[in-house]
Amino acid sequence: MTKKKEKDGKGSSTIALNKRARHEYHIDERYEAGIALEGWEVKSLRAGRINLTDAYALVKGGELFLFGASIPPLLSASTHVIAEDRRTRKLLLHRAEIDKLIGAVERKGLTLVPLAMYWKQNRAKVEIGIARGKQAHDKRATEKEREWNIEKQRTLRAHNRAG
Repeated sequence: MTKKKEKDGKGSSTIALNKRARHEYHIDERYEAGIALEGWEVKSLRAGRINLTDAYALVKGGELFLFGASIPPLLSASTHVIAEDRRTRKLLLHRAEIDKLIGAVERKGLTLVPLAMYWKQNRAKVEIGIARGKQAHDKRATEKEREWNIEKQRTLRAHNRAG
């Protein structure tokens, strides 16, 4: 008998990353949330068709919703359903987690931003981050630090090759 091959953790099952969120915000905490999807949306996700750059999460009526995430429908998907690619989608979390997020957003004035979407045991999950906005000088400092790290790596590689 053969064993099933296990996938490499979270890396191989990533659907989409929100790089813009990491650039524009300081991420304080991260939460994993399920997401309520329709059938055609799951097909589009399997094809890797999603855009999280303008997406954000809000609390309404004690529930968490994802706004602005674009999931364009496949042409081969169901034709009898009117597909709205930027519709509001409900995020699924435990009550205690939602209460914690409500406290962070309302009292501290923080933002909820989707950082990534990935598959976990054939279920689509969204990684939500409690984020604090960066100032322009913070963004420049982050960019400068990133460039410095790249330059260090280059010099180390050049030194190792020469030596």
